[in-house]
Amino acid sequence: MRAAILVEDLFDERELIYPFYRLKEMGFRVDLVGPEVKTYRSKLGLEVKADVSAEPELAEAYDVIWIPGGYAPDRLRRSKKIVEMVRRAVERGKIVAAVCHAPWVLISAGVVKGRRVTGFHSIWDDLRNAGANLVEEEATVDGNIITGTGPDAMPEMMRLLMELMGSSSIPK
Repeated sequence: MRAAILVEDLFDERELIYPFYRLKEMGFRVDLVGPEVKTYRSKLGLEVKADVSAEPELAEAYDVIWIPGGYAPDRLRRSKKIVEMVRRAVERGKIVAAVCHAPWVLISAGVVKGRRVTGFHSIWDDLRNAGANLVEEEATVDGNIITGTGPDAMPEMMRLLMELMGSSSIPK
């Protein structure tokens, strides 16, 4: 199983580190995918290097795409390759998880209309305006899209991800 965590400058450290290790714990090979293969810096200065440069075709290579929040989603959504990769992943039934401000990327990919989603409260108007059915819940799932309000929502998001994968426990 393969997972991609999207990365851009000013990502929220917690929203990258937590899923990175949880996905590894579940048996995933995890790649950091950015607009380019380069070093990206978090809001607090943590540096990580993208393993892979985003390409729309990569949607086929991953079972899960996780999009961290922070200020990175505003930058990620400017990358046509990232947006197209996310759109294709959703269309092909891959699991796409977006936390905090990351549903902005889902909006840009055109995949929230008519779907139950949540996100950080400051983007709720954007979600409504994009035609999403906003739910004021910590985390929610609609089909293959999992969304959460922020770092505190990630344990529930991970539980939902395991449920979608057909497992309620971490593989041994």
